[in-house]
Amino acid sequence: MSMGRDGIAGLVLLAISLVLLVQSFQLPSLPIVPVGPGFYPAIVLSFMAAASALLVLQDLAKGRALSAVGADEAPRRNYRLVVIAFVIVGAYVALLPLLGFRVATVLFVAVLQAALGQPRTARQWAVLAAVAVGTTAVSYFIFERYLLVLLPRGAWTGF
Repeated sequence: MSMGRDGIAGLVLLAISLVLLVQSFQLPSLPIVPVGPGFYPAIVLSFMAAASALLVLQDLAKGRALSAVGADEAPRRNYRLVVIAFVIVGAYVALLPLLGFRVATVLFVAVLQAALGQPRTARQWAVLAAVAVGTTAVSYFIFERYLLVLLPRGAWTGF
């Protein structure tokens, strides 16, 4: 049973995330603050380790399926979509100081979703809008209200 590029990348990322996760537990805790400096990195690294392990398992399962069916059917690569995604991210970075976090993030999430899969029905457009607004709202409340991180205000919008 051979492992493809995804499996190898998953193993490398799994090893990196586990090493860094162990190091995040060794960060000194602060007596004044209930949440130490290693708390949030440990959460992110745990998710990274889980995603990396899933990538390895997915690659192994794909290898079994391809060997059973045949390796003639390779997935089609869509470099155009990669370029479009980079342009959308670049536009988000450029518009963030002008529109502010809330407006720019709603637009970014909505446009990126539409680029990845064009909505065709009114229900799909409603889901796209709900995900864009919901993602922005959750991010705003977590960072601005709970963690007290000041998010960019827009020069054009003022909020």
